Amino acid sequence: MVASHLCEREALTLDLDWKEIDVREASSEEELLAAIQLRIRTFYEFKQFYGVEDYTRHLMEREFEALKDRVYGKREEFKRVCCINASLPMSPSLSDASDLCSTCKFSKDGKDRVVVGTLDVNQCLKLADELTGMKPEGSGDNLTRAYLSNVCVASELHRNGLGYTIVAKAKKIALEWGITDLYVHVAADNEAAQKLYGKSGFIYENEEPAWQARFLGRPRRFLLWTDLTQTNL
Repeated sequence: MVASHLCEREALTLDLDWKEIDVREASSEEELLAAIQLRIRTFYEFKQFYGVEDYTRHLMEREFEALKDRVYGKREEFKRVCCINASLPMSPSLSDASDLCSTCKFSKDGKDRVVVGTLDVNQCLKLADELTGMKPEGSGDNLTRAYLSNVCVASELHRNGLGYTIVAKAKKIALEWGITDLYVHVAADNEAAQKLYGKSGFIYENEEPAWQARFLGRPRRFLLWTDLTQTNL
């Protein structure tokens, strides 16, 4: 998982209590694992077949190790990576979202919380198998380009403004890193995500050729850009 997606499947809608929401950089492996569980739950639709549980476990372990490698600086192509999570405390209001609570749970200060939104901020020249941003020109230790990836919100909490909130947090962190140009990839047919990024100040820069999308077996993608030096947070 690298590109940014927002799942559009129909699901139970829960009310969001903003007083309870906590949006911050993940600081433990348990939080990273909860983020991975939400991403797998959001990005993949598993049909019932023999061995699906083993496959899901393998996928989770693979993505968890890959995220840890990026966050802990073990991937040379990434200068810096952080995982941002939005979480809620375990509560009766989440009782109808039993799958969400059981798979995306972590403990903080002795209390259980549930990751309901997540994304990564990646300071790097490019993301594998994705369109490459052109701003700013040049590269090296003073690189000021970054990409958002793995953007997702639990389907039960869509249309609550949570996606906008975690993207705003990502922009703030990127600014603190000295990032000037922030990018995100979005599927050409994902109108909900495009509206979110437009509201967040992103504009179109480039798009993936249809042949490349077919070769990679996925929907064609747009590359969106925002100038953080012009952002008011």
